[in-house]
Amino acid sequence: MGYKEEYKKWCESPAVDEATKQELAAIAGDEKEIEGRFTHMLDFGTAGLRGIMQAGLFGMNVYTVRYATQGLADLINGCGEDKSGGVTITFDSRNNSPLFAREAAGVLAANGIHVNIFEELRPTPELSFSLREMGSIAGINITASHNTKEYNGYKVYWSDGAQLPPEHAAEVSASMDRLDIFEDVKRMEFEEAKEKGFITILGDEMDEKYLSNVLAQSVGKPYVDQVGDDFSIIYTPFHGTGYKLVPEVLKRLGMKNVLTVPEQMVIDGDFPTVVSPNPENVEGFHLAIDMAKEKGIDLIIGTDPDGDRCGICVRNGSEYETLTGNQIGVLLLDYLIKVRRELGILPANAAAVKSIVSTTMANKVCDANGIKLFETLTGFKFIGEKIKEFEASGDYTYIFGFEESNGYLAGTYARDKDAIVASMLIAEMACWYKTKDMNLYEAMQSLYDEYGFFREKVMSKTAAGLDGTERMARKMSELRENPPAEFGGLAVERVRDYKTGEITTLATGEKEPTGLPTSNVLFYDLEDGCSAIVRPSGTEPKIKLYVMVRDDSPAAADDRLAKVVAAGDALLDI
Repeated sequence: MGYKEEYKKWCESPAVDEATKQELAAIAGDEKEIEGRFTHMLDFGTAGLRGIMQAGLFGMNVYTVRYATQGLADLINGCGEDKSGGVTITFDSRNNSPLFAREAAGVLAANGIHVNIFEELRPTPELSFSLREMGSIAGINITASHNTKEYNGYKVYWSDGAQLPPEHAAEVSASMDRLDIFEDVKRMEFEEAKEKGFITILGDEMDEKYLSNVLAQSVGKPYVDQVGDDFSIIYTPFHGTGYKLVPEVLKRLGMKNVLTVPEQMVIDGDFPTVVSPNPENVEGFHLAIDMAKEKGIDLIIGTDPDGDRCGICVRNGSEYETLTGNQIGVLLLDYLIKVRRELGILPANAAAVKSIVSTTMANKVCDANGIKLFETLTGFKFIGEKIKEFEASGDYTYIFGFEESNGYLAGTYARDKDAIVASMLIAEMACWYKTKDMNLYEAMQSLYDEYGFFREKVMSKTAAGLDGTERMARKMSELRENPPAEFGGLAVERVRDYKTGEITTLATGEKEPTGLPTSNVLFYDLEDGCSAIVRPSGTEPKIKLYVMVRDDSPAAADDRLAKVVAAGDALLDI
């Protein structure tokens, strides 16, 4: 069916509500808009759905949410696994998140699947924890993470607490291809499902179990007890799910002076105080920084709307500045290794995990401390898979994992990044450094002195328009057919092509396997331990470039970074 026929179907279907029909009528004369909304369905990838909230196949709305849920229900009912624990559902602070969660619950109930749904918004990592606690076969989280207010999403988890594995995602997508979006979706009203016993409401009891597991990851209570009375923190949830549990976990840790940003403690899917609710960006911290300067605060912590990413602002003299996700990851990794060793609780077979696009400074930290470091593809589900492997084999004990995009996890109670545990560990780490008369900015400089000067940068090239996906595909094909010989004066020594699964040494032509799953990623190992990585975004029409360099001085590292970034920018002209 073409996009015009699909548009007409939605406009005329008795299954479509009047408000949606009015929205569609308003674009009746806009051929480009109709084509954009009805040519393709939102892609159901391993992370589920994500898109702008709008009517049509290429939008997040009640119809696409029900459609995806019917595909998930078919997977659950046909996979042969135990479904007695049902599906656990939570949602974030975005507009329509509670509505989409209830609609998903109604479809599952109509398919004979029990639902455990939180009474109100909760952080993503609590879903990963609670679905395992409930023995659920799957979980659904209505969230678009740190995207702008126009977006929402639908993330699916499996029984291990990690995001849906690729083979299951493919089954859901295939099931959706066989279904009619209106006629083949089974529905039950939420209240009817409750009355019939298909719905269990989750609340404070699950919070307590989750917080108990988070607090069990603390290793720095002695340092909090030592300096916590004089240490001050400002926290902001950026209008999202961390508003309740982050202040609570900091209080239980023993932090006496925790302030919040009042305007950003308000649950609001329009995110009125920020352009983008992303704790990677200093812009979102402007209210917290103003407060911190006025009150002389030691540390600012921020979490994104679904509570899985964590960012910080630290004092540098009289100013406050953000640390990158890579810097925070390295600080936490080094802290956990050293304090665990200091306290005699570092396992002999300790292991850490990071994504391939995260800083190679972590490799240096682990090498210097005799810790095994594993690398995975981008996506925290791969770190979750490593945890599962470690537990099954007993060969390693997981202590920490991170991604450069401000995602961190200590402990195995969850299988996704957790801004609640990260906030707690950052606070106690800051206290540990305060006992050494250092703040976290100074701590980062001391790690550069100890391990070398590393620099990282991520940049994106947007492929706008309906042919954006094709242009990105062409660019990746070009890079495979004609690999660059150098980046900014640094020779390419090896090319890791994760799509073919081969690593090629350019000087000899020798090939070896990557040892990781298939993914459309090109990793260029440059001379002197530097690297450049190119991959299309999984959620946006962008090609991303990750640059990681090192050198013997800050100035040399900065210069090297600028040259490699400029070369990559020119190479990725799409």
